[in-house]
Amino acid sequence: MFRRGSSVFIPIAALSSLILGLAITLGLFVSVRHLEHEKMEADFGRLASIHLKAVVDGLDALVRELQTINRLFVTVDAVTREQFHTFAEPMLRHSPYIQSLGFQRLVSPAQRPAFEAEMRKHYPDFSIRKLSGDEAEPGFGNEHYRVVDYLEPMTGNEATFGVNVANSKIQEEAMQRARDSGLPAATDLFILPQDKSNSRLGLLILMPVYQHGAALASVEDRRRALIGYTSAILRANDFVSNTLANDGVRPRDDVSFRVYASAAPDQRYLVYSHGSDPAPSSQVNYWLPAWLFQDAPRSMSQTFALAGKSWYIEASAPAQAFTKKNMGSLLVLILGTLLSLGGATYLYFLATRSKRIEQLVDARTQQVRLATQMMKEDIVARKRAEDALQLRERAIESSAHAIIISSAVPPDYLVEYVNPAFERITGYTADEMIGRNLEMLHGDDHEQIGLEEIRTALREKRNANAVFRSYRKDGTLFWNELYVAPVKDSSGRVSHFVTALYDITEMKSYEAELEHQARHDTLTGLANRNVLNDRLSQAIVYGELYGHRVWVVFVDLDRFKFVNDTLGHNAGDLLLKEVASRLKSFTREGDTIARLGSDEFLLILPERVDEELSVGLIQSILDSIARPLQIETHDFFLSCSIGVAVYPSDGEDPESLLKHADIAMYRAKEMGNNNYQFYTAAMNERALERLRIEGDLRNALERNELVLHYQPQVDLRNGKMVGMEALIRWMHPQLGMISPTRFINLAEETGLIVQIGAWVIRTACEQNKAWQKMGLGYLRMSVNLSTRQFYQHNLVQSVAQVLEDVAMAPHYLEIELTESLVMTDVELAVGILNDLKTLGVQLSIDDFGTGYSSLAYLKSFPINALKIDQSFVRDITVDPDDAAIVTSIISLAHNLRLQVIAEGVETQEQLSYLQRHRCDEMQGFYFSAPVPADVIETLLREGKALP
Repeated sequence: MFRRGSSVFIPIAALSSLILGLAITLGLFVSVRHLEHEKMEADFGRLASIHLKAVVDGLDALVRELQTINRLFVTVDAVTREQFHTFAEPMLRHSPYIQSLGFQRLVSPAQRPAFEAEMRKHYPDFSIRKLSGDEAEPGFGNEHYRVVDYLEPMTGNEATFGVNVANSKIQEEAMQRARDSGLPAATDLFILPQDKSNSRLGLLILMPVYQHGAALASVEDRRRALIGYTSAILRANDFVSNTLANDGVRPRDDVSFRVYASAAPDQRYLVYSHGSDPAPSSQVNYWLPAWLFQDAPRSMSQTFALAGKSWYIEASAPAQAFTKKNMGSLLVLILGTLLSLGGATYLYFLATRSKRIEQLVDARTQQVRLATQMMKEDIVARKRAEDALQLRERAIESSAHAIIISSAVPPDYLVEYVNPAFERITGYTADEMIGRNLEMLHGDDHEQIGLEEIRTALREKRNANAVFRSYRKDGTLFWNELYVAPVKDSSGRVSHFVTALYDITEMKSYEAELEHQARHDTLTGLANRNVLNDRLSQAIVYGELYGHRVWVVFVDLDRFKFVNDTLGHNAGDLLLKEVASRLKSFTREGDTIARLGSDEFLLILPERVDEELSVGLIQSILDSIARPLQIETHDFFLSCSIGVAVYPSDGEDPESLLKHADIAMYRAKEMGNNNYQFYTAAMNERALERLRIEGDLRNALERNELVLHYQPQVDLRNGKMVGMEALIRWMHPQLGMISPTRFINLAEETGLIVQIGAWVIRTACEQNKAWQKMGLGYLRMSVNLSTRQFYQHNLVQSVAQVLEDVAMAPHYLEIELTESLVMTDVELAVGILNDLKTLGVQLSIDDFGTGYSSLAYLKSFPINALKIDQSFVRDITVDPDDAAIVTSIISLAHNLRLQVIAEGVETQEQLSYLQRHRCDEMQGFYFSAPVPADVIETLLREGKALP
């Protein structure tokens, strides 16, 4: 701790003796002090427990005494005022803190006159008074009165006698709690009205009184049986003081004692207080316990219940210095300190005799040690310099990058050293490179950006870097990044240059690959959208400069999704590569072909001086795509739809041309695929209308714009209506009535058909059920299903739910399906049809004969009827072929035990022909066009039928 040569010398033995003695003294002091503190804590705990127990026992005794008043009214049918006075007087005398005892009687408005008359026999001026003031309580507006009927002592409490306390906010909660529980209930503290100074706090304890013999098993029983409450008003402060005095407990001056009429200490509810607030103990040090220097016992508290209200009692004592009562620990501290100092002093004088000799020995030893240390430091410095030099040499030799040291003597700057990495990168050995200029790596490729910068840096003897194309010994190209830095000698003159050469050939190849991927489609190698706009802009500039047209050809494959769904995406990728190859055969130098998306391609074909573009080119593209294609042993016959926009007539910027070519392509698809369309302004208007209709269609259901019309179906044997087909219409607020042909296909494409179809089924069933309730007959309701609806996973459950909600028998609903719909996936369709048939609905094939009819599958479908398409019915009286087809369908259906319905019957001749060949039913304009529900209702009421 202290050096012997210092001016202050304290021997280790003396210092250790002092520290040990003081430590033992401190330990004894702490132990004795802890025992004194525990004794003080125990004494305070016993004293505080006595105080707490006295108050709790006193409160419990008070409640038991007050319950005796209640028992008087419980056991005696009609308590007289003399009995109440006799019963209450000893309690008031024994408990002077009770302000008053009373009985609050429940009086209904009907009982009030009799009650007041009875009371006036004893008190001539008696009347039920308001809670505040001397005014009489009005005779209306109260369900009942709660009147202070009995009161002891009367003296000093006259103001409360005869008062209606039913509206007392102070008593309301306690009154309800006592009534519902049957137990005493205390109110919160309030200022006693008898106290003119408004400084004394009191509380009211209520106990319910019930009719004799009444059942009290439930809360409702107790509420019905209630006739009044016994009450006791207590002076809270006097009660606690009297309780402590009766138990012989007198609080000491050094003990603080407080009682609160709340669950936690709150000055607003302070009932009793003795002594001052204990001062906070002063800490001698933040890490020393307070009890080491102060007597400050922990506060003691208790929470208990008085008639359903929580009370809190707390006892504490102020902190005071421990020396006021305990001197033992202080004596231990003083005596131990004196003994420790004496022992340390004795050892100090023993140790000073050898001080001078040791100082001389230390001085000589220090001189020898200093000389030895200087010698060691010199050896270490030389070793470190040698290691650093060897490390630099090894680092340069081991570097993965080429390091070259060349002379700073112009103009040749000859190489003096190359590391092994240089030999590996360039193929030149050190012997082949030393003594030559580094520019030999550039071969004949001297016209490179950056070479002059490096030459200038060498002349100016400064740093520089550049990227070059260099050539290995075998002549192969490699890219490198070169860093040159000057090296100075001890005089500060630049004597050499050190050059670092990094082979970045792989990074350059990677950058080129990334650039190619960013501009080309990874599957087909065609240009992508990033290149397309740039190429199209260049073609437009060329066309404007030379007055030539530019064709933008948008190609979209038909039924490409079918290939992916059947053979998988690998087969789809092979197909796209083949299509790209076929399209490339039609492009010339300067043309651009790009892949935009999954099955979309775009060709930019600028017109040339020596060659004009013709429609034959577009037809050739169609024919080329249509050629048979074999993928994984499967033959495919593809087709495509092509849209063409021409610069400048169809647009003068890339965005307009691309958009118009896209619109023309969609028009080609609408025309039936496998054709091409040139853009016209009418197409744009049609596209805008389609866009508007699509936007409005999404809100049509919410706005109740969709309506159903119904076309009757008539039995040809008796001429009566047996059913009807629900047909959707759209009443657009601006465009008027829109035909289904304008929005049904759009709803199919956007998926809205599922919501619309569900609405049609529910609305049609509800309307049919409404006609049944009107007594208009039990008719069959036919509803068409779209492909998306039919193949929903929950179709059968949703139909069953509608029938259950509407409460309509399933056989009154007929589901109409087209041939092409059920032939898409026959096995799946048969399963769904069987589930619907099990549900009980009827099934029919709509437009029979216009799709891919298959008699082999027809017998597997659990259908009830075939509907002959109106295209056959229209010419049955003039076209023998149509007549033969209709006759065959009728015969086929009857042989399969199916019903036949003819659509589109418009003339008497058509009707007669169908009747002659035993067609079962018909629908068409000859009987009725599709009409709203109210018109159908009129037809049913009139009983309209065929002649």
